[in-house]
Amino acid sequence: MNSNKVGVTKKGLLAASGAFAALAGLVSTLGGMQEVVANPNLNQQAPRLLAQRSSQTLTIVFPTRKDAPDLQEKANKVAKFLSKELGMPVRAQLADDTAAVEALRANRADVAFLSSRPALKAEQLANARLHLAEVRDNYSGRFTYNSIFVVPKNSPLQTRNTAKATLEQLRGKRMAFTSPTSGSGFMFPVSELVKNGFVPDKDRMEGFFGQIAYGGNYSKALEAVVRGQADVAVVSEYAMYPPYISNEDRSKLRVLHKISGVPAHGVVFDDDIRADVREKIINALLKLNRPENNEMLKSLYNSTELVRVDHNRHLKPVREALKTLGMEP
Repeated sequence: MNSNKVGVTKKGLLAASGAFAALAGLVSTLGGMQEVVANPNLNQQAPRLLAQRSSQTLTIVFPTRKDAPDLQEKANKVAKFLSKELGMPVRAQLADDTAAVEALRANRADVAFLSSRPALKAEQLANARLHLAEVRDNYSGRFTYNSIFVVPKNSPLQTRNTAKATLEQLRGKRMAFTSPTSGSGFMFPVSELVKNGFVPDKDRMEGFFGQIAYGGNYSKALEAVVRGQADVAVVSEYAMYPPYISNEDRSKLRVLHKISGVPAHGVVFDDDIRADVREKIINALLKLNRPENNEMLKSLYNSTELVRVDHNRHLKPVREALKTLGMEP
Protein backbone atom coordinates (compact mmCIF):
# COMPACT_ATOMS: atom_id res chain seq x y z
CA MET A 1 0.00 0.00 0.00
CA ASN A 2 1.27 3.40 -0.91
CA SER A 3 1.60 5.82 2.02
CA ASN A 4 0.77 8.62 -0.40
CA LYS A 5 -2.73 7.15 -0.79
CA VAL A 6 -5.30 9.77 0.15
CA GLY A 7 -7.85 7.46 1.76
CA VAL A 8 -7.43 6.97 5.51
CA THR A 9 -8.08 3.37 6.48
CA LYS A 10 -6.78 0.98 9.12
CA LYS A 11 -5.07 -1.17 6.49
CA GLY A 12 -3.46 1.93 5.05
CA LEU A 13 -2.02 3.01 8.38
CA LEU A 14 -0.65 -0.47 9.08
CA ALA A 15 1.00 -0.68 5.68
CA ALA A 16 2.56 2.77 5.72
CA SER A 17 6.06 1.60 6.57
CA GLY A 18 6.49 -0.19 3.27
CA ALA A 19 4.83 2.41 1.14
CA PHE A 20 7.65 3.91 -0.86
CA ALA A 21 8.95 0.48 -1.79
CA ALA A 22 5.52 -0.34 -3.21
CA LEU A 23 5.43 2.94 -5.11
CA ALA A 24 8.84 2.29 -6.59
CA GLY A 25 7.53 -0.90 -8.18
CA LEU A 26 4.44 0.73 -9.65
CA VAL A 27 5.91 1.52 -13.05
CA SER A 28 7.01 -2.04 -13.74
CA THR A 29 3.91 -3.74 -12.35
CA LEU A 30 1.38 -1.56 -14.13
CA GLY A 31 2.70 -1.79 -17.63
CA GLY A 32 4.72 1.38 -17.97
CA MET A 33 2.54 3.66 -15.89
CA GLN A 34 4.05 7.14 -15.91
CA GLU A 35 3.71 9.65 -13.11
CA VAL A 36 4.49 13.23 -12.23
CA VAL A 37 3.89 14.89 -8.86
CA ALA A 38 2.67 18.49 -9.03
CA ASN A 39 3.84 20.94 -6.38
CA PRO A 40 5.48 18.49 -3.94
CA ASN A 41 6.41 21.44 -1.72
CA LEU A 42 2.75 21.67 -0.71
CA ASN A 43 3.10 18.60 1.51
CA GLN A 44 2.97 20.72 4.63
CA GLN A 45 -0.50 21.95 3.64
CA ALA A 46 -2.04 18.51 3.22
CA PRO A 47 -3.15 18.00 6.85
CA ARG A 48 -5.74 20.77 6.37
CA LEU A 49 -7.64 18.32 4.16
CA LEU A 50 -6.37 15.04 5.51
CA ALA A 51 -5.87 15.52 9.20
CA GLN A 52 -5.00 11.90 9.97
CA ARG A 53 -1.94 11.88 7.71
CA SER A 54 1.17 14.01 7.99
CA SER A 55 2.24 13.71 4.35
CA GLN A 56 -0.03 12.66 1.51
CA THR A 57 -0.38 12.89 -2.23
CA LEU A 58 -3.52 12.63 -4.32
CA THR A 59 -2.91 10.12 -7.12
CA ILE A 60 -5.03 10.42 -10.27
CA VAL A 61 -4.81 7.96 -13.17
CA PHE A 62 -5.44 9.22 -16.71
CA PRO A 63 -6.04 6.30 -19.11
CA THR A 64 -4.33 6.45 -22.48
CA ARG A 65 -6.76 6.81 -25.40
CA LYS A 66 -6.41 7.19 -29.14
CA ASP A 67 -7.89 10.68 -29.14
CA ALA A 68 -5.60 11.90 -26.33
CA PRO A 69 -2.11 12.66 -27.71
CA ASP A 70 0.62 14.12 -25.47
CA LEU A 71 -1.50 13.12 -22.51
CA GLN A 72 1.21 13.19 -19.84
CA GLU A 73 1.95 16.87 -20.39
CA LYS A 74 -1.76 17.71 -20.34
CA ALA A 75 -2.41 15.60 -17.26
CA ASN A 76 0.48 17.34 -15.51
CA LYS A 77 -1.19 20.71 -16.05
CA VAL A 78 -4.43 19.42 -14.55
CA ALA A 79 -2.50 17.96 -11.61
CA LYS A 80 -0.77 21.27 -11.02
CA PHE A 81 -4.11 23.09 -11.11
CA LEU A 82 -5.71 20.65 -8.66
CA SER A 83 -2.67 20.81 -6.41
CA LYS A 84 -3.11 24.55 -6.10
CA GLU A 85 -6.86 24.26 -5.54
CA LEU A 86 -6.56 21.54 -2.90
CA GLY A 87 -3.39 22.73 -1.18
CA MET A 88 -1.73 19.32 -1.48
CA PRO A 89 0.55 17.52 -3.96
CA VAL A 90 -1.23 15.78 -6.82
CA ARG A 91 0.31 12.97 -8.89
CA ALA A 92 -0.71 12.44 -12.53
CA GLN A 93 -0.21 8.89 -13.82
CA LEU A 94 -0.86 7.36 -17.24
CA ALA A 95 -2.04 3.79 -17.69
CA ASP A 96 -4.55 1.71 -19.60
CA ASP A 97 -7.97 1.02 -18.09
CA THR A 98 -6.94 -2.36 -16.65
CA ALA A 99 -3.91 -0.89 -14.90
CA ALA A 100 -6.00 2.01 -13.61
CA VAL A 101 -8.51 -0.36 -12.02
CA GLU A 102 -5.70 -2.42 -10.53
CA ALA A 103 -4.14 0.72 -9.06
CA LEU A 104 -7.45 1.54 -7.35
CA ARG A 105 -7.81 -2.02 -6.10
CA ALA A 106 -4.26 -2.10 -4.73
CA ASN A 107 -4.64 1.35 -3.09
CA ARG A 108 -2.01 2.88 -5.34
CA ALA A 109 -4.42 5.43 -6.81
CA ASP A 110 -7.26 7.53 -5.43
CA VAL A 111 -9.06 8.78 -8.54
CA ALA A 112 -9.23 7.58 -12.15
CA PHE A 113 -10.83 8.74 -15.39
CA LEU A 114 -12.53 5.56 -16.66
CA SER A 115 -15.01 4.39 -19.27
CA SER A 116 -18.18 2.68 -18.09
CA ARG A 117 -17.23 -0.99 -18.03
CA PRO A 118 -13.89 -0.43 -16.22
CA ALA A 119 -15.84 1.78 -13.79
CA LEU A 120 -18.02 -1.23 -12.94
CA LYS A 121 -14.89 -3.34 -12.58
CA ALA A 122 -13.49 -0.72 -10.20
CA GLU A 123 -16.71 -0.96 -8.19
CA GLN A 124 -16.40 -4.73 -8.07
CA LEU A 125 -12.73 -4.87 -7.10
CA ALA A 126 -12.16 -1.63 -5.17
CA ASN A 127 -15.67 -0.54 -4.11
CA ALA A 128 -15.00 2.64 -6.12
CA ARG A 129 -17.79 4.91 -7.35
CA LEU A 130 -18.21 7.14 -10.40
CA HIS A 131 -19.25 10.65 -9.32
CA LEU A 132 -18.56 12.72 -12.46
CA ALA A 133 -19.25 12.13 -16.15
CA GLU A 134 -17.69 13.75 -19.21
CA VAL A 135 -19.72 15.86 -21.63
CA ARG A 136 -18.63 16.13 -25.27
CA ASP A 137 -19.95 18.16 -28.18
CA ASN A 138 -20.27 14.98 -30.24
CA TYR A 139 -22.25 13.04 -27.60
CA SER A 140 -25.90 13.00 -28.65
CA GLY A 141 -27.11 12.69 -25.06
CA ARG A 142 -24.76 15.21 -23.40
CA PHE A 143 -23.23 12.63 -21.04
CA THR A 144 -24.51 9.59 -22.94
CA TYR A 145 -23.81 8.64 -26.55
CA ASN A 146 -24.94 6.24 -29.24
CA SER A 147 -23.61 2.88 -30.29
CA ILE A 148 -24.02 2.85 -34.07
CA PHE A 149 -24.20 0.28 -36.85
CA VAL A 150 -22.34 1.74 -39.83
CA VAL A 151 -22.63 0.64 -43.47
CA PRO A 152 -21.29 1.92 -46.81
CA LYS A 153 -23.17 4.94 -48.12
CA ASN A 154 -24.36 2.93 -51.13
CA SER A 155 -25.34 -0.16 -49.11
CA PRO A 156 -28.70 -1.75 -49.97
CA LEU A 157 -29.40 -2.02 -46.22
CA GLN A 158 -31.92 0.57 -45.09
CA THR A 159 -33.18 1.88 -41.76
CA ARG A 160 -36.66 0.44 -41.11
CA ASN A 161 -39.50 1.43 -38.79
CA THR A 162 -38.33 -0.83 -35.96
CA ALA A 163 -34.97 -2.00 -34.63
CA LYS A 164 -35.94 -5.61 -35.33
CA ALA A 165 -36.81 -4.90 -38.97
CA THR A 166 -33.55 -2.99 -39.45
CA LEU A 167 -31.34 -5.59 -37.79
CA GLU A 168 -33.04 -8.47 -39.62
CA GLN A 169 -31.22 -7.26 -42.75
CA LEU A 170 -27.87 -8.15 -41.15
CA ARG A 171 -28.54 -11.87 -41.50
CA GLY A 172 -25.72 -13.45 -43.47
CA LYS A 173 -23.73 -10.19 -43.62
CA ARG A 174 -20.07 -9.65 -42.75
CA MET A 175 -19.87 -7.96 -39.35
CA ALA A 176 -16.91 -6.00 -37.98
CA PHE A 177 -17.08 -5.54 -34.21
CA THR A 178 -14.64 -3.23 -32.46
CA SER A 179 -13.45 -5.72 -29.83
CA PRO A 180 -15.04 -8.25 -27.45
CA THR A 181 -14.43 -5.85 -24.55
CA SER A 182 -15.89 -2.72 -26.18
CA GLY A 183 -19.15 -1.33 -24.84
CA SER A 184 -20.50 0.47 -27.90
CA GLY A 185 -18.49 -1.70 -30.29
CA PHE A 186 -19.70 -5.05 -28.95
CA MET A 187 -21.71 -5.24 -25.71
CA PHE A 188 -24.56 -2.88 -26.59
CA PRO A 189 -25.03 -4.04 -30.21
CA VAL A 190 -24.85 -7.74 -29.31
CA SER A 191 -27.25 -7.18 -26.42
CA GLU A 192 -29.65 -5.60 -28.96
CA LEU A 193 -29.31 -8.65 -31.19
CA VAL A 194 -30.01 -11.00 -28.26
CA LYS A 195 -33.05 -9.00 -27.09
CA ASN A 196 -34.51 -9.10 -30.62
CA GLY A 197 -34.02 -12.86 -30.86
CA PHE A 198 -31.44 -12.92 -33.67
CA VAL A 199 -28.66 -14.59 -31.69
CA PRO A 200 -28.92 -16.74 -28.53
CA ASP A 201 -25.83 -15.24 -26.88
CA LYS A 202 -22.49 -13.59 -27.56
CA ASP A 203 -20.76 -16.90 -28.24
CA ARG A 204 -23.21 -18.16 -30.85
CA MET A 205 -23.52 -15.51 -33.53
CA GLU A 206 -22.13 -17.46 -36.48
CA GLY A 207 -25.58 -18.77 -37.36
CA PHE A 208 -26.78 -15.22 -37.94
CA PHE A 209 -23.79 -13.46 -39.50
CA GLY A 210 -21.98 -14.71 -42.56
CA GLN A 211 -18.64 -13.58 -41.13
CA ILE A 212 -17.48 -12.03 -37.85
CA ALA A 213 -14.30 -10.03 -37.42
CA TYR A 214 -12.85 -7.78 -34.71
CA GLY A 215 -11.06 -4.62 -35.78
CA GLY A 216 -9.35 -4.13 -32.43
CA ASN A 217 -10.32 -0.44 -32.35
CA TYR A 218 -12.88 1.93 -33.85
CA SER A 219 -10.66 3.02 -36.72
CA LYS A 220 -9.94 -0.48 -38.00
CA ALA A 221 -13.54 -1.58 -37.67
CA LEU A 222 -14.64 1.38 -39.81
CA GLU A 223 -11.79 0.85 -42.26
CA ALA A 224 -13.02 -2.69 -42.86
CA VAL A 225 -16.31 -1.26 -44.14
CA VAL A 226 -14.62 1.47 -46.19
CA ARG A 227 -12.35 -1.11 -47.85
CA GLY A 228 -15.17 -3.55 -48.59
CA GLN A 229 -13.93 -6.16 -46.10
CA ALA A 230 -17.11 -5.94 -44.02
CA ASP A 231 -20.72 -5.01 -44.71
CA VAL A 232 -21.31 -3.35 -41.35
CA ALA A 233 -19.33 -2.20 -38.32
CA VAL A 234 -20.38 -1.18 -34.82
CA VAL A 235 -18.63 1.72 -33.08
CA SER A 236 -19.30 4.75 -30.86
CA GLU A 237 -20.90 7.70 -32.62
CA TYR A 238 -17.88 9.90 -31.90
CA ALA A 239 -15.69 7.46 -33.84
CA MET A 240 -17.20 8.88 -37.04
CA TYR A 241 -14.92 11.91 -36.71
CA PRO A 242 -11.16 12.48 -36.71
CA PRO A 243 -8.85 11.19 -35.32
CA TYR A 244 -10.69 7.86 -35.66
CA ILE A 245 -11.54 8.31 -39.32
CA SER A 246 -10.77 10.88 -41.98
CA ASN A 247 -13.49 13.16 -43.30
CA GLU A 248 -12.98 11.60 -46.73
CA ASP A 249 -13.68 8.08 -45.45
CA ARG A 250 -16.54 9.35 -43.31
CA SER A 251 -18.26 10.62 -46.45
CA LYS A 252 -18.32 7.03 -47.72
CA LEU A 253 -20.31 5.77 -44.73
CA ARG A 254 -23.72 6.23 -43.11
CA VAL A 255 -25.45 5.14 -39.92
CA LEU A 256 -27.91 2.27 -40.35
CA HIS A 257 -29.07 1.93 -36.74
CA LYS A 258 -28.25 3.51 -33.39
CA ILE A 259 -28.60 2.46 -29.77
CA SER A 260 -28.86 5.42 -27.45
CA GLY A 261 -27.94 5.85 -23.80
CA VAL A 262 -24.41 4.46 -23.67
CA PRO A 263 -22.89 6.03 -20.52
CA ALA A 264 -20.10 8.53 -21.08
CA HIS A 265 -16.68 8.09 -19.53
CA GLY A 266 -16.31 9.57 -16.09
CA VAL A 267 -14.27 10.08 -12.95
CA VAL A 268 -14.12 7.29 -10.38
CA PHE A 269 -13.23 7.79 -6.70
CA ASP A 270 -11.85 5.09 -4.46
CA ASP A 271 -13.93 4.30 -1.36
CA ASP A 272 -10.95 5.02 0.92
CA ILE A 273 -11.34 8.74 0.30
CA ARG A 274 -13.27 10.41 3.09
CA ALA A 275 -16.56 11.96 1.96
CA ASP A 276 -15.51 15.50 2.83
CA VAL A 277 -12.23 15.12 0.96
CA ARG A 278 -14.01 13.61 -2.04
CA GLU A 279 -16.32 16.61 -2.15
CA LYS A 280 -13.35 19.00 -2.17
CA ILE A 281 -11.76 17.07 -5.04
CA ILE A 282 -15.04 17.03 -7.00
CA ASN A 283 -15.47 20.78 -6.53
CA ALA A 284 -11.89 21.36 -7.68
CA LEU A 285 -12.46 19.23 -10.80
CA LEU A 286 -15.69 21.10 -11.55
CA LYS A 287 -13.69 24.33 -11.67
CA LEU A 288 -12.23 22.97 -14.90
CA ASN A 289 -15.64 23.82 -16.42
CA ARG A 290 -14.97 27.53 -15.98
CA PRO A 291 -13.96 29.42 -19.16
CA GLU A 292 -10.54 30.36 -17.79
CA ASN A 293 -9.73 26.69 -17.01
CA ASN A 294 -11.74 24.82 -19.61
CA GLU A 295 -8.94 24.35 -22.11
CA MET A 296 -7.15 22.09 -19.60
CA LEU A 297 -10.20 19.82 -19.48
CA LYS A 298 -10.73 19.83 -23.25
CA SER A 299 -7.11 18.93 -23.87
CA LEU A 300 -7.44 15.66 -21.95
CA TYR A 301 -10.19 13.76 -23.79
CA ASN A 302 -12.02 16.42 -25.83
CA SER A 303 -14.71 16.72 -23.17
CA THR A 304 -16.16 20.18 -22.64
CA GLU A 305 -17.59 19.73 -19.18
CA LEU A 306 -17.73 17.48 -16.13
CA VAL A 307 -21.13 16.92 -14.52
CA ARG A 308 -22.22 15.18 -11.34
CA VAL A 309 -23.97 11.85 -11.87
CA ASP A 310 -25.32 9.07 -9.72
CA HIS A 311 -23.08 6.00 -10.03
CA ASN A 312 -25.85 3.41 -10.19
CA ARG A 313 -28.15 5.39 -12.47
CA HIS A 314 -25.38 6.35 -14.90
CA LEU A 315 -23.96 2.84 -15.20
CA LYS A 316 -27.30 0.98 -15.21
CA PRO A 317 -27.39 0.55 -19.03
CA VAL A 318 -23.97 -1.12 -18.98
CA ARG A 319 -24.97 -3.36 -16.10
CA GLU A 320 -28.10 -4.41 -18.00
CA ALA A 321 -26.20 -5.07 -21.24
CA LEU A 322 -23.69 -7.22 -19.39
CA LYS A 323 -26.50 -9.14 -17.70
CA THR A 324 -28.18 -9.80 -21.06
CA LEU A 325 -24.91 -11.18 -22.39
CA GLY A 326 -24.01 -13.13 -19.25
CA MET A 327 -20.77 -11.17 -18.94
CA GLU A 328 -18.88 -9.90 -15.94
CA PRO A 329 -17.53 -6.32 -15.84
